[in-house]
Amino acid sequence: MPLDAIVVGLQDVEVVSYSGGNPAVLRAQYVGAVLCPRCGGENLRTKDFFIRRLRHASFGLRPCVLELEVRKYQCRTCGRYFNQRVPGVGRRRRSTEPFRRQIVRVHEEGISQRTLALRERLGSATIERWYQEHLEIKVRERVDAPCPRVLGIDEHFFSRKDGFATTFCDLGKHKVYDVALGRSEKALEGFLGRLSGKDGVRVVCMDLAEHYRALARKHFPKALIVADRFHVIRLVNQQFLAVWGMLDPRGRKSRGLLSLVRRHPENLAPEQAVRLQQYLDTQPAFAAVYAFKQKLIRLLRIKTINQRQAKRLAPHLVWMVDQLKASPFSPLATLGQTLWDWRDEIARMWRFTKNNGITEGFHTKMEMISRRAYGFRNFENYRLRVRILCG
Repeated sequence: MPLDAIVVGLQDVEVVSYSGGNPAVLRAQYVGAVLCPRCGGENLRTKDFFIRRLRHASFGLRPCVLELEVRKYQCRTCGRYFNQRVPGVGRRRRSTEPFRRQIVRVHEEGISQRTLALRERLGSATIERWYQEHLEIKVRERVDAPCPRVLGIDEHFFSRKDGFATTFCDLGKHKVYDVALGRSEKALEGFLGRLSGKDGVRVVCMDLAEHYRALARKHFPKALIVADRFHVIRLVNQQFLAVWGMLDPRGRKSRGLLSLVRRHPENLAPEQAVRLQQYLDTQPAFAAVYAFKQKLIRLLRIKTINQRQAKRLAPHLVWMVDQLKASPFSPLATLGQTLWDWRDEIARMWRFTKNNGITEGFHTKMEMISRRAYGFRNFENYRLRVRILCG
């Protein structure tokens, strides 16, 4: 690439002169081929020339102005008059594409529109428009992208007015595939109906939401549904904590004991394990419930095993679920029925290591995107930013 193209950032633009100052002024001219925009003819007649004064990308901390010599032509073939067009400089624009990309990059790094507008003497609406154009260009590059083989589905809060949105995450490549407004079957029916490559999805990971499972069975018929391990274990802990509150309301309110009961035994320090055992010795009923819970969680935490090993574990899971369903405590009975309804999806957790922890991590990043923008009123603007910054 010629040195002039590297310095200016525009192809086939040659620097004629340079004057230092604030701003720095580059005088340049276009030396590339010129064709008639109507007929594509090369037989042109030069009629006049003029100077286009354009804001250009800064050199370090020094702003720059590009004075570009532009000619006016007449096509001898079709007789049309036209002004010379330069790649990287739009028609009727007063800034070059390198300058616009610079503004977009700085805004993307966290500088607010107001601060950037005051510093560059631009309007906030202008910066917003440039940024939206940049996002739309990036999104068009991903038009009709097929669905990922391993898909994660989860919900997150969008706004008070519009409620929740659903995130579709590519768990294999650790990217957000798309975001759709709503979380009900009716709200997502149209979005899922327009997706391409749905037959290529092999695994769908989700929490224990019945409407998501119904949508996955309908729109991804060749995919295996896998329950998210985090949500399953969290549900188990919630129901057992509810039983603890029924057996010992005073102990349940102790934050110290609550911290010990929630942890896995291998994560307890020796003195913590002693304190927990002392409490369990005083509460034999809860001690039996706690032991059962730890056994169930150890079973659910198993992963990366083969099909033969999974078949050996299946009867143990079925037996524990039956015990829960027969429990006199209503939270445990409800838990047992839920685990039974999702028994196939829960058993598949033993074979697949992917989970929606990736999606939850992106939800944190999406929340930061919304905070930096002080919230979004338009969901499509929010969707554009998420698809680019998280995709």
